Amino acid sequence: MADVNPIELQKHLGGVDYPASRDDLVRKAEENGAADDVLAALRGIPDREYDAPTDVTKTVSG
Repeated sequence: MADVNPIELQKHLGGVDYPASRDDLVRKAEENGAADDVLAALRGIPDREYDAPTDVTKTVSG
């Protein structure tokens, strides 16, 4: 996966209601003005339900 700063990632996922799908995460990051690298990292994670912000960070970090 992309080398994305976990703090930056979570900043752009503010307001997500968990559990959330990959598409929900990408949509919220877009709404929050995420950079292309953050969006690319989120688009690259498996399409499943994520239960918490730490679940997303762990998956993106690989």
